[in-house]
Amino acid sequence: MKKIAILTLSILAFVSCQTDEQYEDLNRDPKNPTSISSEFLFNSAAKSLVDQMTSTNVNVNIFRMLGQHWTETTYVDEANYDFNTRGITGSHWSEMYRDILLDLATAKNVTDEDSSLTTAQKQSRNAQIEILSVYAWANLVETFGDIPYTEALNAGAYALPAYSDAATIYTDLIGRLSAAIPNLTGSGFGSADKIYGGDSVAWKKFGNSLLLRMGLRIADAPSMASLSSSTIQAAVAGGVFTSNADNASLSYSSASPNTNPVWVDLVQSGRSDFVAANTLVDFMNTLSDPRREQYFDQNLGAGLYTGGPYGDNNSFSSYTHVGASIIDPTNAACLLDYSEVSFYLADVAERAGNTSNAEGFYNAGITASFEYWGTTGVAAYLANPAVAYTTAPGSWKVKIGNQLWLAMYNRGYEAWTAWRTYDMPGFNLPAVSGDPVPTRYTYPIAEQNLNSTNYTAASAAIGGDNQTTKIFWDAN
Repeated sequence: MKKIAILTLSILAFVSCQTDEQYEDLNRDPKNPTSISSEFLFNSAAKSLVDQMTSTNVNVNIFRMLGQHWTETTYVDEANYDFNTRGITGSHWSEMYRDILLDLATAKNVTDEDSSLTTAQKQSRNAQIEILSVYAWANLVETFGDIPYTEALNAGAYALPAYSDAATIYTDLIGRLSAAIPNLTGSGFGSADKIYGGDSVAWKKFGNSLLLRMGLRIADAPSMASLSSSTIQAAVAGGVFTSNADNASLSYSSASPNTNPVWVDLVQSGRSDFVAANTLVDFMNTLSDPRREQYFDQNLGAGLYTGGPYGDNNSFSSYTHVGASIIDPTNAACLLDYSEVSFYLADVAERAGNTSNAEGFYNAGITASFEYWGTTGVAAYLANPAVAYTTAPGSWKVKIGNQLWLAMYNRGYEAWTAWRTYDMPGFNLPAVSGDPVPTRYTYPIAEQNLNSTNYTAASAAIGGDNQTTKIFWDAN
């Protein structure tokens, strides 16, 4: 029976390479919680989410390479878009389902069954849970396309979960998020909440800012213009981020196990696997971008920055290293920030035909990035003809996309997604493989082997399980 249980969980592809103890954790019945508090589950899921999106361990997160901010030295498979040797797509898939979404679903069940909480307290806690859940679900859709959704997280009923249509999931997620935000009326998880300390106003801004992001994701998707417009309008009316003080971030400490995962991956482990990519460094050098002093180390000499050829076998000592703040064990990590929101508002203004407002939000996005990194000289930078909104090269999408991509340094997923969304030119083909930049993750190998019928149907539905198949919203 134990072997059957393990196989059933493996079929879900949530538990590849897990221990028996972890299988037992997955087998717990979320409808009958006995000893785990909702606070513990919520914080565990929140930290797992931030860690996963922040880590630079090539076994779990290669988004900084996909965004071409970093490239590799000795081992270059990942920068050459080899997803399968290390099982990278399976690691992301299982982490999001198992350690984030399952814990959040269980936290909701524990909250619902807690007789010590008032109805309002339960609603507020569940709203916080729902915001993080929608964030994780949206990430899975934006990364893979069609995924198990309605039959997911229920191994007892669905040992072989069917995949749901990505656009349909996204529509449902927007509805879930819209319904959750008004329920943020109390302190929720209070001081146990490590993101906002139970500040319901801050959580509302986070929820609305996520809603804005999702509304814009589908702005060019076929037959979704109306939903995009209504979603964006609701988000802006509800109140999005207005300063860096609103950022959805998690603080880390100087002591293990609560250090920033980049410090763990690069400093504690003594690794020298990454250098700044020439894609990013060349672009910033052309603009004389002052943020280089924070983004990068000056290991080549004062004011000298040279990026490693993207995807090549680069000598660690010959190219620019990442900056000191990135490898600080206490460096906070963001899920969503004010700079990102500002660029989205610039996009919204352009779509409404208001170029003047678009310029204001564009400038605000750049300024917010400078402030976040503690960089001076933003006025001179904004006056640079290659940066100034009215004179910078390219369409409005390219202008916004370029500066969003620059601002998303240390947030590799959003840097990659900026490229997917705004189609800016300038990304390099990797030196060894020469493969095109991926537009999605391929499905985990475990899904192909153990859930083959549903995997095959999903692959056909999205146009093929290929790295260059586009997600439904990536219409251009």
